[in-house]
Amino acid sequence: MDLSTLAALGTETRNERTADLDAMPVTDLLTAMNDEDQSVALAVRRALPRIAEAVQAAEAALRRGGRLIYLGAGTSGRIGLLDAVECPPTFGTAPEQVMGLLAGGPGAFITAVEGAEDDPQGAVADLEAAGLTDADIVVGLAASGRTPYVVGGLRYARGVGAATVSVACNSGAEVSRHAAIAIEVVTGPEVLTGSTRLKAGTAEKLVCNMLSTATMVRMGKVYGNLMVDVRATNAKLVDRARRIVVQATGARPEDAEQALAAAGGHAKTAIVMLLGDLTRDQAAEALRRGDGAIRSALGNAGAAPR
Repeated sequence: MDLSTLAALGTETRNERTADLDAMPVTDLLTAMNDEDQSVALAVRRALPRIAEAVQAAEAALRRGGRLIYLGAGTSGRIGLLDAVECPPTFGTAPEQVMGLLAGGPGAFITAVEGAEDDPQGAVADLEAAGLTDADIVVGLAASGRTPYVVGGLRYARGVGAATVSVACNSGAEVSRHAAIAIEVVTGPEVLTGSTRLKAGTAEKLVCNMLSTATMVRMGKVYGNLMVDVRATNAKLVDRARRIVVQATGARPEDAEQALAAAGGHAKTAIVMLLGDLTRDQAAEALRRGDGAIRSALGNAGAAPR
């Protein structure tokens, strides 16, 4: 592994604006961090065309029965895993439909396994264990853009025929050469030199937010801006599901509750029942024919969406 160019990476260089970080009053220190953070969203905006390509590729993978698989080490891997585990409760996905693979295994989420990122074969073993196929899409997250674990995983994924996306926070990143779609969000020097859990980590989180959310919107798991496939597994989410049905249909809360009960707690089905004046079975069939999208389901049932 060649480390000769590591020091020249933008994420590794020293930020001259924070050269006296240890001498700053706390308010000045926090202001400096906030100033730097404001540049991250603009850096992500410049990468939107490539992020859009990744969303389209992810949608295509899920529609053909594949999975969205995040792959990373350290902070990058934890961010991918965090996004993956939030998809089932938010979008009603199966646990295996969006996955996060972390160098060093799941335990590395809590306790750092720093050496694991240097092993490209570790990612190959993890992807083989996950049963990677050409129907899947692999998103390799590497703030530096050169993490061997991610490079090895992307190389293997391309060999299998899976769709591949890389996310890096430096330009001309090595991982970009191993992905069909290369997303480079250039965040520059960190407030704390080399600490890519800061701006680079924030950028990766924003990209993952966009990738999963936009993909699920395209998959029909959102109606308007409502998470209609939410899993109502606690009191807060039960209340949210009721409010979602009320907001989507204009129904009275008590009618929304009754429809939810008839729909087995599934907000999407309850919404189609109320807007289409359908039974649960009729609503479920309309959703099946509409690929899970409420607007298509209502059109198939001859009802106008609101």
